Order: sequence, then C-alpha cells, then structure tokens
Amino acid sequence: MKKYIVEFIGTFFLVSGAIFYGAIGASLALMIMIYAGGHISGAHYNPAVTTAMYIRKKVTTAELPGYYIAQLLGGIIAGTLAYYVFERQGQNLVCDGFATGVMKTALAEIIGTFALAYVILNVATAKGTAGNSYFGLAIGGTVLAMAVAFGSFSGGVFNPAVGLGLCVQKSMCWSNLWMFFVAPLIGGVIAALVFRVVNEADDEEPESIPEEQIIRTGDKVLH
Repeated sequence: MKKYIVEFIGTFFLVSGAIFYGAIGASLALMIMIYAGGHISGAHYNPAVTTAMYIRKKVTTAELPGYYIAQLLGGIIAGTLAYYVFERQGQNLVCDGFATGVMKTALAEIIGTFALAYVILNVATAKGTAGNSYFGLAIGGTVLAMAVAFGSFSGGVFNPAVGLGLCVQKSMCWSNLWMFFVAPLIGGVIAALVFRVVNEADDEEPESIPEEQIIRTGDKVLH
C-alpha cells in the first residue's frame, strides 16, 4: 500500500506541474517527486514507465494493477482540483482530430516516451549506474528535452496519467485520449525491450561459485 500512496502523490504533483506550468513544471515536479519517493515505490508516476519496469521484472504481476490505479487516480484528482478549485480551465479546444495528424502525434509520443523510459531504466535499474545520485535530474531533464523537441507535434504528454488529467481539466479532448494511452505504452514497451538487449548482463543469473572455492565454517560460508 505504501508504494501506491507514493505513486498517487508523485503523479498528482507531476500532473499538477504540467497543468499549471507546462513542460518546465512537469519536469521539475517529476524530478522532485523522484527524489522524494524513489526509495519506496521506484517513482514511476507513469503507467508507461510501470509497464517498462514490469518487463524489466522490477514490478510483479500482483503489483501492476495497484500502480496503474494509483497513477490514474493521481491524474484525475490533479485535473479535477485544477479545474473546479483553482479555476485553471482549458479553453479553445479543437476536438475534430489531431492538429498535426495521427501519425506525427503517435510518433512524437512513442519517441518521447521511449526516451523517458529508456533513461529511467538505465539510471535507476542498471547495475552499472547503481547508487548514483543524479537519476532524478536525468529523468526530469529528459521530460523537458522531449517536450521541447516533440511538444509542438503531440503536446508532449508521454504519460497516460498526464493525458487523463489534462482531459479532466479540459486542456485536451476526451476523443483524443486513446492516443495518450496507446502511444506511450508502446514507447515504454520498446524501451524495455531495447534495454534488455543493450544491458544483457543485467538479466544474467550470478555465476555459481565452484564448490572447491567454498569453505564452510560452522553455519557460515566464506568465499
């Protein structure tokens, strides 16, 4: 339950940052919440990242629904408060499709989410970067960089929970929401598969120690 509470809180502030201050707000909120909650839940705050972590075997099948629910609830509550309490209401929506076309929107979201999930997997789960202190900055920076690069094509969502929150807050159209679920999840899956290829050693089982190198002393094992 602690993991899910942390995921709800982190996603809430991530989506709030996106609503009130755009890409800069989202990237700063994400960086801060990663440092705050990474040691408890892994600080995914994004169903696409959780999917990548599941493929990476850092999330169990039993945990998966709880992560998704907590993240989506965080997005819904953030969007609701922004719209009804803080009166930050989206305006001038055009809901007859995607402004830059389906293909460009999809590719922008897939590429941006791929970069985000790929960086997270490498800085937060790879053996070669274990114990680093820069992971939050790297991840927050990736969100900002991808939003600057691809935001004009898709809005730079890269996160189903953010897309949901923006729909509740009416900055995005409900009819377009499917894109911001499907494309980020595809990007997360691709990132996890690529990570496993380029970090093959991380998936290998530890080598067994030859019996002749093990000295048993009472109930202790000395190598």
